[in-house]
Amino acid sequence: MSMLEGKVAIVTGAGGGIGREIAIAMALAGAKVVVNDIGASLTGEGETSATPGQQTVAIIEQRGGKAVVNTDSVADWTAAQRIVQTALDSFGRIDIVVNNAGILRDVIFHKMTPEEWLAVINVHLNGSFFVSRAAAEHFRKQGSGAYVHMTSTSGLIGNFGQANYSAAKLGIAALSKSIALDMQRFGVRSNCIAPFAWSRMTSSIPAETPEQKARVARIQAMGPEKNAPLAVFLASDAAKDVNGQIFSPRMNELFLFSQIRPIRSIHSDTGWTPELIAERALPAFRSSFVPLERSGDVFSWDPT
Repeated sequence: MSMLEGKVAIVTGAGGGIGREIAIAMALAGAKVVVNDIGASLTGEGETSATPGQQTVAIIEQRGGKAVVNTDSVADWTAAQRIVQTALDSFGRIDIVVNNAGILRDVIFHKMTPEEWLAVINVHLNGSFFVSRAAAEHFRKQGSGAYVHMTSTSGLIGNFGQANYSAAKLGIAALSKSIALDMQRFGVRSNCIAPFAWSRMTSSIPAETPEQKARVARIQAMGPEKNAPLAVFLASDAAKDVNGQIFSPRMNELFLFSQIRPIRSIHSDTGWTPELIAERALPAFRSSFVPLERSGDVFSWDPT
């Protein structure tokens, strides 16, 4: 039996890139899939189109799978309810939610507008909450369900010019952990993937200096399909004991990410004053400070 046989999955942002590959892989693994995509530009602006989602559905059907398209926006509470209802109306149940939909509005922080901030937060963070929340009651009632959320090393580690995206993606990691804690009693799991792939979401990475060009070349070598096997596994019953974790596939590598914990402590019998912190705590902590790095600094070697 295929790993997702009999299950119904929603994959948001499945009109292309990572989302499309996950939707196809889940269908090949036996799931019936709701392919959600509004068909907008990378920035989320301009006209929308059902064509990208329909193309994904066509690929799935050509390979013998079952899928339907949905063009509702994840960034709207009522529309998110309709996304889940599409699964119920089309296939009678919902077992898996993959929160993949996203846009980019990359701007250096001191030039970022409220509109650029809110647009990205609304799609990534609010959208992940809205769709997850819409499915939660159904998961609770049936005593099972799996969430797979897309976080990013831009949030987990850091990146230039992406305050909105980084904040949203780190927020998604916290959202996933909260869902895992709150819903484990109902047999519901929630995990994150921090994907590495050349797709529409990474095509805006600057490639002007030799170092930037080398980094982009490394990412271009990683196709979006490399993330799909991990998503299928996390959505399957084989991952029934995996909850609240963050994983990352990078070409043929798999990473399990740490999550924030205290790394150093210092005690004062008399309490702390600002002066005492400067005199005693700062020297003690300095060697343990987290470096001011971005994702490309940490993942600096060629993928294999």
